[in-house]
Amino acid sequence: MGSQTVLTKLHQLREQARNHPERVFTTLHHLIDTDFLMEAYRRTRKDAASGVDGVTAASYAENLEANLEDLHNRYKTGRYTAPPVRRVWIEKEDKSQRPIGIPAFEDKILQRAIAMLLGAIYEIDFYDFSYGFRENRSAHGALKSLRDACFETKVSSIIDADVTKFFDNMPHPLIHEILRKRVNDGKIHRFIGKWLNAGVVEKENIHYPDCGSPQGGCISPIIANIFLHHVLDEWYVQEVKPRLKGRSFLIRFADDFILGCENQADGHRVMDVLPKRFSKYGLTVHPEKTKMVRFKWENKHVQQSGNGTFDFLGFTHYWARSRSNNWVIKRQTMRKRQARAMRNLFIYCRNNKHEPIKEQHKQLCSKLHGLYNYYGIICNYRLLLMLYEHTKACWRRWLGRRTRDGDISYEKFEKFLSHWELPRPRITKAV
Repeated sequence: MGSQTVLTKLHQLREQARNHPERVFTTLHHLIDTDFLMEAYRRTRKDAASGVDGVTAASYAENLEANLEDLHNRYKTGRYTAPPVRRVWIEKEDKSQRPIGIPAFEDKILQRAIAMLLGAIYEIDFYDFSYGFRENRSAHGALKSLRDACFETKVSSIIDADVTKFFDNMPHPLIHEILRKRVNDGKIHRFIGKWLNAGVVEKENIHYPDCGSPQGGCISPIIANIFLHHVLDEWYVQEVKPRLKGRSFLIRFADDFILGCENQADGHRVMDVLPKRFSKYGLTVHPEKTKMVRFKWENKHVQQSGNGTFDFLGFTHYWARSRSNNWVIKRQTMRKRQARAMRNLFIYCRNNKHEPIKEQHKQLCSKLHGLYNYYGIICNYRLLLMLYEHTKACWRRWLGRRTRDGDISYEKFEKFLSHWELPRPRITKAV
C-alpha cells in the first residue's frame, strides 16, 4: 500500500512537470514520509560496501521500521547530519586512479528519496539523446542511437570529448544555481548542500572538498545529469544546432558524449566554442583527449580512405565492409578494456588457485557472463573468443601449480573442462 502511494506521488509530480514546463517547484520536501523512505530503501542496493559507520544493509534491516521512523524525524526537523564519505580508488584504463565515494547506508536511503523526487521532474526535461543513469535507458541504447545517428546525418566528423575530472570539479554554487531554475525548495537544497560538503575520509584522514560531488552516492548521478543538461544539452539544442549549416547529433552518457557533424566546417566551429562553454561553468575540456576525427560517410561502392576511429562506452568505432560488401560502422572492445579484462582474469586465476574447483568455476563463469553481457555486440565475437581462450589458458596454467608436476597436459585439461565447462562467447545484444 505504501509503495502504491509513493508511485502515485511520483506520477503526479511527473504530470505537473510535463503540463507546466516553465514551473519552478518550491515545495517538495513534504512528499518524503516514512512510506517514501521505505520505497527508497527498497530501491537501494543491499550488497554494496558499508560506509564510515560500518552499518550494513542487513544490520539496518533488523530494526527497519524504527530506523526509518527515526531517519524521517531527523529529516523533518533538520537534525540530520550527513556523515563523511569513505573514499576508495579504482584503476582506470590509462593506469590512473578514479575516486569512488561510499556513503553510509542510511545516507544512501535519504539520497535515493531526494533523487526520486528530482528524477520525477527532470525526466520530463531531459532530452532523448541523454542516456546515463536514467530509467529504462542503457549504454547499449546509447551505442545503437550513435550508430543510427551516424547514418541518418551522413556524418563526416566526430567530436570525441573528454571533460577533465567532471565529478570532482563541479562548482557547488553553480550546482545550486542550476537546480533553482527548476527546483527551488530550500530544504532540498540544504540537504544537497550537506552531501556536497560532507567530508571525505581516506586512510584515517578527512578533508572537505570545495567543489565536486563524490561518485558512488545516489544523488551524484542525478546532479551530474541536471548540470550537464543545462551546460551541454540545452546549449546544443537551443544555440549550437540552429547555427550549424549541416545536420548534427549529440549522444551523451553521463559525462561521456559524442557530437557528430555532417559538415566538417561545423565540427571545427563546435570544437572552437566547446572549451569556452565548459570553462564558463568551472569545467575543463581535456586538450589532449578531446579531438575531432574524420569519420566520413561515403558511398557504399567508394573506397574509404583516411577515416579515423573513436572510442565510446568501452568500444572502438570504425568503418568496415559488411559481408554484403557495404560500408558499415563496426564496434569492438577498446584495446585498454580488453587488456584490463584479460589481466583481471589472469590475476583471479593466480590468486585463487588453491580455492575449491567448484568456487573457481562459479566465479569464472560469472566473470565471463558479465563480459559477454556487455561486450557481446555484433562484430565483436572475435575479441570475446580471445577472452574465452585466455581464461582457459590461465585456468590451466594456475591449476597446474597444484599438481606434482606443476603442469596439466592439454588433453587432461580438455577432459577436465568437459565436466567444468566454461561458457562460450555469444552475441547478447543486437545493437
